[in-house]
Amino acid sequence: MYIYNVTINIEEGVHDQWMQWMQEIHIPDMLATGKFSQARMLHVLVEEEMGGITYSIQYFTDSKQTLDAYYAEDADRLRGEAMKYFAGKFVAFRTELQVMSDHFEPSKN
Repeated sequence: MYIYNVTINIEEGVHDQWMQWMQEIHIPDMLATGKFSQARMLHVLVEEEMGGITYSIQYFTDSKQTLDAYYAEDADRLRGEAMKYFAGKFVAFRTELQVMSDHFEPSKN
């Protein structure tokens, strides 16, 4: 399992518009590529000196090959959409994560 993680700091003045766009358009468009099985949006609770509000959006995929196919076939178009609506209003960085193992608390039944 691989996670494509996008950390975004969005200006407060466009936050609500961006949040609606992310949840109603962008994340569904990412999932519609067929390359990700699920997405998770997290609010980063550390305040940034530069201001704004920070989120981590995690897209889950089955392999590095599928992630590479996303880069080759979909990334430019989908990143371009964000720039079209929110250019200069956000800062983003991307990381790739490989799940090594999962651990869960034993059942307390």
